[in-house]
Amino acid sequence: MKKGFGAILFMSALAFGAFACNEAPAIDNSPINVEITTEAPEVKDGEVYVERNLGNNPMVGDSLTGEYVYGGDPSILVDGDTVYLYTGHDVSTDAQVKAAVYNIPEYLCYSSKDLVNWTAEGSVFTVSRANVSWVKDSTSAWAAQATKHYSKAEGKDLYYIYYCSWDRTSAGKQSIGVAVSESPTGPFVDIGQPLVKGVETSPETSAWNDIDPTVWIEKDEKGVEHRYLAWGNGKMYICELNEDMISVKDLNGDGKITCGAKGESADIINNQDGIKSFTEAPWLYRRQDEKGNYYGDYYMFYAYGWRESMAYATTDDLLNGDWKFGSIIMAPTATSNTNHPAVFDFRGETYFVYHNGSLPGGNGFRRSACIRKLEFNEDGSVVFMTESANGIYGSAFSIALAGDEAAKLSHVTYVNSNNDAAYPYKDIKVGINKGKESEGHWVIVDGKADRSNDAYVSIQSEDKQGLYLTAGEDGNVRLAQDADASEETALKQTFRTVKALDGGDGVSFESVSQPGKYITVDADNLLCLTDGKDAAKASFKVTED
Repeated sequence: MKKGFGAILFMSALAFGAFACNEAPAIDNSPINVEITTEAPEVKDGEVYVERNLGNNPMVGDSLTGEYVYGGDPSILVDGDTVYLYTGHDVSTDAQVKAAVYNIPEYLCYSSKDLVNWTAEGSVFTVSRANVSWVKDSTSAWAAQATKHYSKAEGKDLYYIYYCSWDRTSAGKQSIGVAVSESPTGPFVDIGQPLVKGVETSPETSAWNDIDPTVWIEKDEKGVEHRYLAWGNGKMYICELNEDMISVKDLNGDGKITCGAKGESADIINNQDGIKSFTEAPWLYRRQDEKGNYYGDYYMFYAYGWRESMAYATTDDLLNGDWKFGSIIMAPTATSNTNHPAVFDFRGETYFVYHNGSLPGGNGFRRSACIRKLEFNEDGSVVFMTESANGIYGSAFSIALAGDEAAKLSHVTYVNSNNDAAYPYKDIKVGINKGKESEGHWVIVDGKADRSNDAYVSIQSEDKQGLYLTAGEDGNVRLAQDADASEETALKQTFRTVKALDGGDGVSFESVSQPGKYITVDADNLLCLTDGKDAAKASFKVTED
């Protein structure tokens, strides 16, 4: 990412770690310092340089070489001053994507101290027949979450990754597993058997009810530690773990682990009354005060309906309390049929991590982790949010006709469809004031066809992440997903920035796939490609929002 200058971003706030530790985390009052060193742009005569966005989603996976690392079902572990991101490694081929086959052999880990610069820590746990005795295959490392806990037996902190996979010892159903490591970056070693077998959560509605584990650890008002594990698809389960973190607690003391609706008669609780349209991907969370102490209700964020929206419910008692539905907080993404939340606190802010298919070639089987801030209303309800191509730093841009700053580009107003047949999006209209103000924010990045050319840009919608201005062969310019990661698509989604055709100090955008053709506003105030003779309609001002 090039800029004409270096930039340092500061986020000042009281800081604390997240829920990974047993005790209230220590306060770190230092701001997040993000330093981005950049090179001066080099453009030819007749070209202009347009500023790029400082920080962009996805968080990781863009190799800048065209070889992308996909990873979905993100989870977060905060350990001191470091944030660890874990994803399943999506490696489905085009043929497997067409056949709706997940190919996820392992979990990848990334670390960061500022949420912008991420270090790839590599594979931390491979879920294969050779590595895990009970799994059915070597392609099903489904959603996981890692946590840290002090082991009394070992006399030191250990790290635990809770995961799910197809279980050949459990009637071929999905089961919940756990693997242990002395480091957050692995290697993790499976305990040799499932933590929760799929056959233990009867009655079931499918063979994949037991997926997507999430873990929560805290001490109650009496100083007693509780270690909760929740999971589920279609049905939501929760239990308490023993101090060893690798076995389910016998809540009713009857000497066996059973599943039921209440803790008086069962150890694995299936009580989802009040949780609307629960699909999968639960994530447990509780708010913290400035000293790092937990307070208020427990939140469970989860995937809602299909295609998957994000929603939440709350309770005052994870095991025995009634759930109260909150609201939908994010619509289905523009590029993926599934989604998976992770919510965490870091240095005084709350963040929401999700996944989509916004990298080139991405989709619901080749996903990418993204981040944005999460906000609460005064009553504790969660503020609705959109995807954010811009991420958490910097700001997006407005693009307006050079002769009329009120004539801003925006995409038409629409809600991402619940119908799988509507995807991938490839023909979303863009024009002058065609949508709401929030739909007129744009993320400008180096041109996908040649990132080294300072006069090349690609322009992505801020709230419809993964959709780019695309030069069509029919002469229209529409928002479209880069669904195939091809050279042809990269060319269509790249524009050369030249001096404004109207002679002013703005910019005109020449199509790289159709040289000599410029983005122009037509008589219907929609974008198209022309030879630029109507210079006023082909000249734009780009301003930072």
